[in-house]
Amino acid sequence: MSNVISISDVRGPINPAIRGYQPVYHAHEVNRCPGCGRTHWLIGRLLAECAFCATALPLADGGTTGEGLFRRNHRVAGDEQIAA
Repeated sequence: MSNVISISDVRGPINPAIRGYQPVYHAHEVNRCPGCGRTHWLIGRLLAECAFCATALPLADGGTTGEGLFRRNHRVAGDEQIAA
């Protein structure tokens, strides 16, 4: 047997024994840095970075809020006639 984890092993519920410990930044909670233990963070769109040791953590919400996340093609009635 090999030590490689196949896709079939990962499917289903998340198993922390396979996935390992993955710290994330939770908004509106006290988050201690896994590198230095302090609580001052610089928050970006996808990552939070410790202001003291620059350890970066992904945001728990995955950056699913804010402007400019979705692009929609808004067409005004009559655009086809102008372009033709």
